[in-house]
Amino acid sequence: MKKEIDDFLAKVEVRNSHEPEFLQAVHEVAESLIPYISDNQVYNGKNILLRMVEPERLISFRITWVDDKGEIQVNRGYRIQMNSAIGPYKGGLRFHPSVNASILKFLAFEQVFKNALTTLPMGGGKGGADFDPKGKSDAEIMRFCQAFMSELYRHIGPNTDVPAGDIGVGGREIGYMFGIYKKLKNEFTGILTGKGPTWGGSLMRPESTGYGVVYFTQNMLKLKKETLEGKSIVMSGSGNVAQFAAEKAIELGAKVLTLSDSGGYILDEEGIDTEKLSYIKELKNVKRGRISDYVEEFPKAKYFVGERPWSVKCDIALPCATQNELNGDEAKQLVSHGCICVVEGANMPSTPEAIQVFQEAKLLFAPGKASNAGGVATSGLEMSQNSLRLSWSKEEVDTRLKAIMEAIHQSCVSYGENKDGSIDYIKGANIAAFVKIADAMLAQGVV
Repeated sequence: MKKEIDDFLAKVEVRNSHEPEFLQAVHEVAESLIPYISDNQVYNGKNILLRMVEPERLISFRITWVDDKGEIQVNRGYRIQMNSAIGPYKGGLRFHPSVNASILKFLAFEQVFKNALTTLPMGGGKGGADFDPKGKSDAEIMRFCQAFMSELYRHIGPNTDVPAGDIGVGGREIGYMFGIYKKLKNEFTGILTGKGPTWGGSLMRPESTGYGVVYFTQNMLKLKKETLEGKSIVMSGSGNVAQFAAEKAIELGAKVLTLSDSGGYILDEEGIDTEKLSYIKELKNVKRGRISDYVEEFPKAKYFVGERPWSVKCDIALPCATQNELNGDEAKQLVSHGCICVVEGANMPSTPEAIQVFQEAKLLFAPGKASNAGGVATSGLEMSQNSLRLSWSKEEVDTRLKAIMEAIHQSCVSYGENKDGSIDYIKGANIAAFVKIADAMLAQGVV
């Protein structure tokens, strides 16, 4: 079996040797799926996994725009349309200097599996640009978004590809892109998700990824007859996912100790309560400030410049910032400090070495494709509301979100249960998603 896995990965690497993040994502999936494919004749010999790792379409384009000084700027934009076997392409747009084809292909590949797990009919895609929104004026953001969408609009549509937000793309950016799309196409359709609630957006969309992470954590702990009440949580990030994961965790009685950004992390041993979290939301969302400002407002807290929070003792760790932010040595620190549960809020935030440490220690570990699927699930609900020209209440969306996260957890348990009764959530998530996508691909022939 090892030879089969190695041969497959070697074949993929020949085509994608310059894309380390993508290869990392494929490696993790292949280790779970190739043994399963070999044991199930219906999938064997069809090269389904090889077809899945090749994007159906990879679009790259130039973005030219004018900054406030009147100077012409040039960025590169992308859209990876990975797999549409079970529905139109669906996945976020990321604006960040680190954006490249490798990162977006890994995100799109993960998105295919994540979307399949949601129970909703959505394929997988991802896109973005190497544009840095930090330090830009609203007028510059608007001009860039309009230039970006002036090319992207040719390749998307409500029944073809429905982008959403991601890092660097929030409600402001979605609004600017939707506005220019509407003008170019002369139509009002649900082409983007994450829209404002007064013009086609879904209530609960901003909260959904973070809330979903906590709902998934709840389901994991429930299997062990545990709850979040009284548990200490170390969390990275301070953006949308981290903010709302913290909000829901606090509501359910947990004690959130840390948050972070690219400059470092804060540690509040008294716990980040609702009042403190409101300050952080205003700091990050309105003032666009740094997390280090927190210690000026709450001087009992500490700030650790240039560090990540994984050395802090905790019961639960929620990495909610970015890919590969938690390495093997940091994983060992979490284990040695008694951490019982690690749930990924970001996409692939744990390195392979870290995952190995968690699995060997038999921690509860949930991969992002399962645990952070609440965001795209609610995007799918937004698509449904747009198609029906309806708007559901916050309570109705939240009820549906809880049910979806519970269903994802159950799928992971069904396909990931080991002989000793433990749950391999990585294996469970990968196989559950694969079966749904592969069955659709087989039904549709070689296309």
